[in-house]
Amino acid sequence: MKYDVAVIGSGPGGYVAAIRCAQLGMKTALIERYATLGGTCLNVGCIPSKALLDSSEHFHNAKAHFADHGIKTTGVSVDWKTMFARKDKVVADTCAGVEFLMKKNKIDRLHGHGTFLGGKAISIESPDGKTSEITAEHSIIATGSKPSALPFAPFDKKRIISSTEALSLKTLPKELIVIGAGVIGCEIGSVYARLGSTVTIFEFMPSAIPTMDMTMGKELERSLKKLGIDLKLSHTVKAIDVKGKRVTVVAEDKSGKAVEALSDYCMVAVGRRPYTEHLGLENIKLKPNERGFISVNQYLETACPGVYAIGDVIGGAMLAHKAEDEGVFVAERIAGQKPHINYRAIPWVVYTWPEVAGVGYTEQELKHEGKPYKSGSFSYRALGRARAANETDGVVKVLADNATDEILGVHIFGARAADMIAEAVTAIEFRASAEDIARISHAHPTFTEAIREACLAATDNRAIHS
Repeated sequence: MKYDVAVIGSGPGGYVAAIRCAQLGMKTALIERYATLGGTCLNVGCIPSKALLDSSEHFHNAKAHFADHGIKTTGVSVDWKTMFARKDKVVADTCAGVEFLMKKNKIDRLHGHGTFLGGKAISIESPDGKTSEITAEHSIIATGSKPSALPFAPFDKKRIISSTEALSLKTLPKELIVIGAGVIGCEIGSVYARLGSTVTIFEFMPSAIPTMDMTMGKELERSLKKLGIDLKLSHTVKAIDVKGKRVTVVAEDKSGKAVEALSDYCMVAVGRRPYTEHLGLENIKLKPNERGFISVNQYLETACPGVYAIGDVIGGAMLAHKAEDEGVFVAERIAGQKPHINYRAIPWVVYTWPEVAGVGYTEQELKHEGKPYKSGSFSYRALGRARAANETDGVVKVLADNATDEILGVHIFGARAADMIAEAVTAIEFRASAEDIARISHAHPTFTEAIREACLAATDNRAIHS
């Protein structure tokens, strides 16, 4: 079978690329080795974790905050089986939606493992071992990534687990140790802490979410501690030992003192590595770099003409929406259009509660690059909407160019940060100034008023409500 485009991998980058190619009139095939479409994000990542984050937050609020609203509850408990069944249904419905989109856009869904035979030839081995072959004028590698293990403690998927297993535990653990206070570690750690597990998080760096703005890390640390999480920063994990159904983690603090913790499970969340194995890259003269990533040019094309790569396999931010943008970019490049991606305008989100979101430069990046900047912040405590919702833990921080007032970065800790960051993304994409946002009317009472106030604070310190 001949195609204009073949996409290998059906995660957010792959399936979005396939849809855009089809919309542009290209005969498109989507190759996926697993039974369901959607990749890590839909099956064992973004979607199931958000379902559990939502369910666990409802439970936590019922126990801890409903009384503040005059709602009396007694005997609130977790029905683990029902909670996980709901999570599984959310995943199934979402994956089914992608299947529908493939049919709607007349994309051929090819079930099997794709391997390059040459620049335009791809072999597909189906689950039953049968092999077929297709040709494609253009190919897009969108195979994503998988969790990285510690070199001295490989995943046994029983007691030393990744986020995949953590999202499918059969029973609620009494104790959970998490290695890594990045996005995944903080999100899943907060799920189990809300549900009653004793959670300990070890982090090598001196801050949680160390890649995000330093203020956001400090705010999240306080929030995690309020949930009862024991957050051990500046700790180096030295060993993980499994005996029966118990796991012992041995670490050293920054002074070199040994620290031990005992748990039912140890979830390792120290990053992800690209999936590039068994793709036949050697047959198209491609070799991943020392970290396993596929190199691409400014148009996301590999060294093999006509073969592109997007998403986690090319490095950068390992985010579903970044992969989606790259999928659209490549599809439109193949069609002869001239799209663009502003990587500084791609937001980060941590779906704890309160949430954390950021876009653009962090303050530490501006300092490192020596860029003159000014900063304005506004606390949720001064927001009428936040007080009404009992969500006063939060802050918006705006970073702007010291001379031109152009917004360089916006960082939000607080309720609904994941949705609010879209305004900041728009501002950065269109190179708005802090004054521009300060002059735009924001509905009252809303959480987004905090963005306007932070912009006012960044321009001559003239916030109205602080």
